Amino acid sequence: MNFEDKVTRMENGIRGGGIEIDLTEFGYPDGEKMSAYQNYLGGGMLGSIQNSCTISNWMNDNKLLKIASELSKYYYSLTGQQTDYDSLQERSGSAY
Repeated sequence: MNFEDKVTRMENGIRGGGIEIDLTEFGYPDGEKMSAYQNYLGGGMLGSIQNSCTISNWMNDNKLLKIASELSKYYYSLTGQQTDYDSLQERSGSAY
């Protein structure tokens, strides 16, 4: 999937960050968004990449689950992390 032209917001840093896309071009109502984000766990370590969406019950929509997975991988590709994606996803999403 090509997300470059759908990005509405992005922040990336050593203490985490995230990316947000507009879901309109995927056939969802205007204004609906999805994000992939990464929290700082402490000790210089980032957690797994998580997703959120403005659509209620989005985790019950297979199309949105696929978009979320691809968006997480896309965000990962932009971060330049040394840890491989699968190992990163085994980490906790939050330190709390």
